[in-house]
Amino acid sequence: MTDGETALPLARSTLDRAAHRRSDPQWLAQAWERARVLVLDSASEGRALVRAGGSPPELVLLASGELPPAPRSVPMFLGVEPDDVPVFAVDSPLPELPGTRAAHLTEVGHLLGDRDAGIFTAALALLNWHLRHGWSPATGHRTTVDEAGWSRIDPDGGRVWPRTDPAMIVMVHDGVAGLDGRCLLGSNAAWAGTSGRRRFSCLAGFVEPGESAEAAVLREVGEEVGLAVEEITYAGSQPWPFPGSLMLGFLALADPEHRVRVDPAEIAHARWFTRREIGAALAGHRVEVGEGNELSLPPPTSIARFLIHRWLDGHC
Repeated sequence: MTDGETALPLARSTLDRAAHRRSDPQWLAQAWERARVLVLDSASEGRALVRAGGSPPELVLLASGELPPAPRSVPMFLGVEPDDVPVFAVDSPLPELPGTRAAHLTEVGHLLGDRDAGIFTAALALLNWHLRHGWSPATGHRTTVDEAGWSRIDPDGGRVWPRTDPAMIVMVHDGVAGLDGRCLLGSNAAWAGTSGRRRFSCLAGFVEPGESAEAAVLREVGEEVGLAVEEITYAGSQPWPFPGSLMLGFLALADPEHRVRVDPAEIAHARWFTRREIGAALAGHRVEVGEGNELSLPPPTSIARFLIHRWLDGHC
């Protein structure tokens, strides 16, 4: 099995979310006593502890009685493991434990097993939602956590639930098989450059109100690079909790003979790459992209990397 055929890195989980338990305070109190707990540190962008030197890395989950004092959040119930042990997450400074190190989800998400990837992704998405929704959008009043972390409520009883923002991401290609087949990648204007390297990725954008995901593909590609696409096909989705998106992945055809016209407010550079070039870059070889810069591709945790592999391997 090639990398392009593997599951999307952050779309894996073995956890039963057990949503019916979220409004059962007696069960939750008993569950907390025997729980495994993931500690996330919002002060370090939601990093968690993994065992140092492990291959693959493993999350460090603590017993509820082993937690650091005075966590920043109430326990957030994530679900129940196959062995019937409940799992919670809390926001707190990370404890100093021998043989561990702090890691970000973007760094280790693709390396974690299914169980750990699901726990880390769900916990970080939930934490980021709480950090951004401390006040009611309807009344402006301060909200407090309810339903074991799965809603917030204001003093008048108004309730808000976690939201996820849908976004599309598309691998635009020419439909040509073999090493001379080409894909179109862009370098976002907001990305900070690294000396000697320029990152290119698939085109992406948020789905607007009243718009389908496929319509967003047509609009975003037209706005960002001035091209019309056709034969839009869905490839898969995965959460992207930075801070709270669901990335809907697509592939679509475009004509390389048509002129690329970038919107400089969105895209600094865009160009077509052959399979030969992308394969070389993934193999660690230098691929020039102009002005002395080397091609840099998106990280393995991203759905963009999944789409690149899918196109590279001919699964279009």
